[in-house]
Amino acid sequence: MLDVVTMKEIDAIFEITDALGIHREHLVIPLGTASPGQVRRLPNGKFEITVEAERSFDEWLKELPALIAAART
Repeated sequence: MLDVVTMKEIDAIFEITDALGIHREHLVIPLGTASPGQVRRLPNGKFEITVEAERSFDEWLKELPALIAAART
């Protein structure tokens, strides 16, 4: 379980978003977690990535590309 998002988790998220061609300035990553974790498109076009609180970060991270794809539509 994760309560606070640290640079370790942010760097892991950046690895995925970089590979998807999403510029880091187009991301908002809150330092708190939530259940369920989610990705949503903000009115300004940025992606807000809220990390899952209840499940393993590594498990949730595997789903991140699909969450981003869903938010792009």
